Amino acid sequence: MIYISRWKIFSILSVCLVGFLFALPNILPPTLFQKLPEVFQKTINLGLELRGGSHLQLEVDLKSVLKEQLLNTLDEVRATLRKEKIGYAGLAINLPQSSVVFSLRDVKGDPTQQDKVLKLLKKLDPQATIVITPDGQGSLTLSPESIQQRNKAVVEQSIEVVRRRIDETGTKEPLLQRQGNDRIIVQLPGVEDPAEVKRLIGRTAKMTFRMVDEEAGPIDISPSGQPRANVSPGSEILKLEDKSARASFIVIKKQVGISGDNLIDAQATFERDGGTPAVSLKFNAIGARKFADLSGNNIGRRFAIVLDDKVISAPVFRSLIPNGEGIISGNFTTQETHELSLLLRAGALPAPLNVIEERTVGPSMGADSIRDGQLATVLAFIFVAIFMIANYSLFGLYADIALGFNLIFLFAALSLLQATLTLPGIAGIALTIGMAVDANVLIYERIKEELRNGLRPVAAVEAGYTRAITTIVDSNLTTLIGAAVLFEFGTGPIRGFAVTLALGIVISLFTSLSLTRLIIVTWLRRRGTVTSLPI
Repeated sequence: MIYISRWKIFSILSVCLVGFLFALPNILPPTLFQKLPEVFQKTINLGLELRGGSHLQLEVDLKSVLKEQLLNTLDEVRATLRKEKIGYAGLAINLPQSSVVFSLRDVKGDPTQQDKVLKLLKKLDPQATIVITPDGQGSLTLSPESIQQRNKAVVEQSIEVVRRRIDETGTKEPLLQRQGNDRIIVQLPGVEDPAEVKRLIGRTAKMTFRMVDEEAGPIDISPSGQPRANVSPGSEILKLEDKSARASFIVIKKQVGISGDNLIDAQATFERDGGTPAVSLKFNAIGARKFADLSGNNIGRRFAIVLDDKVISAPVFRSLIPNGEGIISGNFTTQETHELSLLLRAGALPAPLNVIEERTVGPSMGADSIRDGQLATVLAFIFVAIFMIANYSLFGLYADIALGFNLIFLFAALSLLQATLTLPGIAGIALTIGMAVDANVLIYERIKEELRNGLRPVAAVEAGYTRAITTIVDSNLTTLIGAAVLFEFGTGPIRGFAVTLALGIVISLFTSLSLTRLIIVTWLRRRGTVTSLPI
């Protein structure tokens, strides 16, 4: 008689019980579901095409990132040459070549000076390629590796900021995935009108505190609406956020006094005196120190609060602000203060995002998909069950019982892992139903072969399970490799298919090799002496 140890029997039955308990919440009504312990209050998440919602494909503007990186390098080159009192001209960026170009005035034909400049610039970026020709033409070109690393970091940071912004809106179970080098997939289940989310995602929300250049000349507005003024190299003209029809501009210093990176909190509030909507800010220790220094050194002077290259407010420092807390007022509405505080809490995007694809899936379409998927799964189960009973009699019924537990385990695993069930995922379940009995077919055919070779029933069962196991593991392992490749290189629904397929394979190995074996051994023990098998 085939022997199965007690601990194996206990383990198999325990797995069946636990799988049933974790799958059960998916079919319970809400009133009973809420009474379950917290550990069992996990159900399968439905994907966008099943639940309905919005799909956005965003593109990170990496050209602006490269331009900003080159501009920062240009500032460093300028500061270095000025500090060493080396004359230069034509300092500019060459965006297509990813380089900063310049012309040295006083080092033509002087190798010593040229070597000095090379060493100075090499310290700025050891990975950069620096070339200085004998006639003094120079260039500092960023390395492809540093650009690639920067781009990767920017995309990952963008995903995190977008995730924080969406979480702030209360959208449940959003799905964010990187696609390719510069794209982000955003799926918002249950959101049929993504306009508000899209507006929040699209804003860079880069905030800085900078001083107003009070020494700048008056600003003239050209007939085309462009501002003109005598501005020093350290200042720039920015648009002043104004809800009136007339455009207003202001000259502010380029030097950043405080960055939004030092913010730890932002909340919508109201001003104490006028009761108008405003946003309260709270900085971290570094920001508080900078805020105190900035306010203390500039009492009576105007400073500008700049958001996305627009001045939203330009108040005056009335006194020292020592605690790192302040209020932004800018003729806001209540809705605008809530939106602005949300953006500031979530942090600034490192680069602009462009929406290049937008799709909306209605809930009725999702309900149709679920109904069709359920019908396909039930029909697949019925046809497979009939096939197994027709071909393998009672042992076929045992394989069908294992197939039922296969589905239970699959739903339990999806619930426990909080995986998202997609439309291709349902196809994966239907496919798994067909594949789940493959192992039992191999085992049963092997048992039949052993019976034809003259083995007794019990020995044939033992030989069938023992000798078929290698073939079963090998065939399922190749499918599992395919599922792993799909998960690694696929996106969205393709990954959902890969998850259900992989889980189905692992679970089917357990049900076909352990559960059916336990059922058949139990049947053999109860029958006592067996002269033939119902197979």
